[in-house]
Amino acid sequence: MHVHVLGICGTFMGGLALLARALGHRVTGSDANVYPPMSTQLAAAGIALTEGYDPAQLDPPSDQLVIGNALSRGNPAVERALDDGLRYTSGAQWLAEEVLQGRWVLAVAGTHGKTTTASMLAWILDQAGLAPGFLIGGVPLDFGVSARLGDGPFFVVEADEYDTAFFDKRSKFVHYRPRTLVMNNLEFDHADIFTDLAQIQRQFHHLVRTVPASGLIVVPRSDAALAEVLAMGCWTPVEHVDLVDGAAWGVAAMSADGSRFTVVCGGREIGEVRWCHTGLHNVANALAALAAARHAGVPPEVGIAALSAFQGVKRRMELRGEANGVRVYDDFAHHPTAIRTTLHGLRKQVGDARIIAILEPRSNTMRLGVHKDELPEALAEADRVFVYAPSNLGWDAAAVFARMGERARVFAQTEDIVRQVAAEARPDDHILGMSNGGFEGIHQRLLDALGG
Repeated sequence: MHVHVLGICGTFMGGLALLARALGHRVTGSDANVYPPMSTQLAAAGIALTEGYDPAQLDPPSDQLVIGNALSRGNPAVERALDDGLRYTSGAQWLAEEVLQGRWVLAVAGTHGKTTTASMLAWILDQAGLAPGFLIGGVPLDFGVSARLGDGPFFVVEADEYDTAFFDKRSKFVHYRPRTLVMNNLEFDHADIFTDLAQIQRQFHHLVRTVPASGLIVVPRSDAALAEVLAMGCWTPVEHVDLVDGAAWGVAAMSADGSRFTVVCGGREIGEVRWCHTGLHNVANALAALAAARHAGVPPEVGIAALSAFQGVKRRMELRGEANGVRVYDDFAHHPTAIRTTLHGLRKQVGDARIIAILEPRSNTMRLGVHKDELPEALAEADRVFVYAPSNLGWDAAAVFARMGERARVFAQTEDIVRQVAAEARPDDHILGMSNGGFEGIHQRLLDALGG
């Protein structure tokens, strides 16, 4: 079968294309924006890419057209598909019907930490010998790919609340029907499709409705928004994780930066995780992954050993390189809470060393300015802040960051940021570039400028 994917370079759709290829289909696709790591993965898998959405790419038509949720009415390829009455489906529906049917699905949902937690969970299952399949919205360093079919019944999926397609406005995750569900946290996001938190909570309630009574839901004890979701109706056992209060899963001892912590399960200390990661958010992610893995039959001790070897995920506090004593990191930041927790973890790791934060407010919610007033506080632990604010940003970044005084500067061109940061940086500095896009290759450009 020939499967053609419109919007193939998104992390979800690119992973889906890899699964279709593994199933033996001939896979092609197109996208308007092509950049690593997804473009690299697709090329390595022998998947042909077309730049743009010229309708001619549909001649002759494929057996199955899969349309990503980034495409809308008015897109030339979409209009051609509708006019010609081509067979089409969404990525989430294709995944549910072609891959997930009949499998034990472990889904990870929430505003923050989905990619990292799903990667941890897949790694734990893999190290336990369960050979899981997975589809993750990033590239786990331990696997080197964002998706694989797997050999056993288990499949880990990053469960996104974003809408499914232009013709299906439900959240993608309602298609997955998990047996094991992790809900990490819940805040307002995706302001381009949701008007308030209550709308997102309703979608999470729909997800909860699909989990069987023989399944398991893992949630943090302290998240009020998720507690409200469960209060709407829950027919499944729930296990709580918490770093402070007594819960089914917790910690007895933890280093200040989160690089070491003792796991407590059912009131009993069961082992210590020693890993290369930092931040309280990652400790919470780890507890959730351990709980979900135990539901699939993995003893906690096995999970702890796996986490101690877990390398992480590309673009999640990924060290891109070091030049003249300056370390440059890449992080997929899309929300003030994620920015705050990432910086806090880095600060605990590096102590008094200087942190230079470079932010591109690129997500739809960021560009709409919904969280703009929270950004200066979220960046408070950085010593210097550089903000990329192109002319089409929907709000006045200079006015927002003015209250940070001389610590923050706003630029309309990335080349000016590279020049200024390279001039100011000194040995032992830590530069953190944050964006949910390619950021015009700024991380490598910084390394080149620093090493020159």
